[in-house]
Amino acid sequence: MSVSLRKGQGVSLRKNEYDLSSVTIGLGWDINEEKKGFLGSMFGKKEEEYDLDVIAFLCNAQGKVADLGDHENGKPTLVNGDIIFFNSLRHKSGNIWLTGDNRTGAGDGDDEQIIVKLNALEPRYEKIVFIVQIYNGERLNQHFGKVKNAFIRAVDARNIEMARFDLSGGATFNHQCSMLFAELVREPDGWKLNAIGEPSASDTFVTHLKSYI
Repeated sequence: MSVSLRKGQGVSLRKNEYDLSSVTIGLGWDINEEKKGFLGSMFGKKEEEYDLDVIAFLCNAQGKVADLGDHENGKPTLVNGDIIFFNSLRHKSGNIWLTGDNRTGAGDGDDEQIIVKLNALEPRYEKIVFIVQIYNGERLNQHFGKVKNAFIRAVDARNIEMARFDLSGGATFNHQCSMLFAELVREPDGWKLNAIGEPSASDTFVTHLKSYI
């Protein structure tokens, strides 16, 4: 049975209980629609679309991202390194990748997924950090205060949901455009999923990355 987490809680995902050979980290969300009258529905503007992106940092034993990717003009590009994001969908090891980009959050189920072969992930990676950002959130005045039914869940290779962290928006998330959603931490007999839910006013994952380099 899936474990429902609250902010600050964690749960161990043990190899003897689950098939961690291929784990799906699924994220989903809905956008709060503003209530309109009849005329507003006929003539009002179309509901705005939110483009939420999920990003994963692969961290070493010191909790840092060691490889910032290819360099261009002497500066790291973050591509082909230990960061999985929209411009670098698949890690060079082949053990973790993003499946694609859902720009609306429409429909039931996962809106974005990261697949990770936890059993095969190199021992030098001790932690995986998951960030969610609202693309251009600051410019468009889009924030997590308008996001509802947000969740992150972990599903094993047998399609068993192991754990889930639900996090809806609200006034406390107004003007917060990105979030450190959760993390996976390596344990001797598997991994531990920690629910974090720490928001930031920045709409770019690079702001969060500064704490991991």
